[in-house]
Amino acid sequence: MQRRSFVPGTALATVAALAATLTACTDGSGSGVGSADTKGGGAAATSASAEPGKYKTLPEPCGLPSKGTLRRLLPPGGTESPQDADKVYAGTADITYDTDRRVGCRWKREAPDGTRHLTLDFERVVSYDPAVSDDDKAQTVYGKKELAAQLPAGGKSATPTPTAPSDKDGKDQQGDQSGQSGKPDGGQDGDPGGAQEAGKTAAGGKASPAPTSPPASPPTTPPASPSGDPSGAPGSDIAPRILDGLADAAFLNDKLITADSGVHRDVTIVFRSSNVIVTLAYDQWSADKTTLPDSRDLQEKAQALAQELADRFNE
Repeated sequence: MQRRSFVPGTALATVAALAATLTACTDGSGSGVGSADTKGGGAAATSASAEPGKYKTLPEPCGLPSKGTLRRLLPPGGTESPQDADKVYAGTADITYDTDRRVGCRWKREAPDGTRHLTLDFERVVSYDPAVSDDDKAQTVYGKKELAAQLPAGGKSATPTPTAPSDKDGKDQQGDQSGQSGKPDGGQDGDPGGAQEAGKTAAGGKASPAPTSPPASPPTTPPASPSGDPSGAPGSDIAPRILDGLADAAFLNDKLITADSGVHRDVTIVFRSSNVIVTLAYDQWSADKTTLPDSRDLQEKAQALAQELADRFNE
């Protein structure tokens, strides 16, 4: 059996060819990766993304209102112990699975003038669209809440304004005036009705009253607010409305609801601070339907808390 001879030059040529091939492959792949990074998420693409929101986390809501504010909104019942009062003012946190996105707390106070409830809800809005900032997304969410509240146009009540008398009533009034002052001796122009009236007057010695049209309907007065107070009157300063000067945007809604167990007034304030939306709900129940919760009192207390919360967010 013959052995194959070894040729050094041939081996060197083979090794050189393999090295050239590997070098070409490495250069090609490196060029491809560089272009992919530029298109997929380089510095230029990152700078075009919308700004993130101001808030990255949410505060603990039960500990945010001051003790003095809570005492004004939830006045003591009069017979409770200090320990019971502390338990009421501690509140009850809502169950949530992501405290960086949504948290809440609620309080309840039973008092002689009616049970009161207070709830807080904090929502941190995050936009997953790189072209839309968190603040813009939060404004969209807030706008939907404001639209759902169905506030009266211009922040005023939608109570109808008084209506003027109809055209028919106006014509009737003009007809009456012309019949009374235009021709007092209506029978002289060949009016048979006027002659008959003159004959009746001469025979009976007593003139029958001239026929008149029904009196014009008086202007319709606006229906009374179901709450018995001016909260629903046009132009009222306590009607549901937009709140100026509170955070970035805010509105207040006020509703009186009658139930079998009594009546309750619900005051809701919603405001947006950057990418956080705060919803404050405050209500008072009354078992006596003749004693209605005072709208102005509830609104002033709710607004004081809303301003306090807005100030705390801006710290």
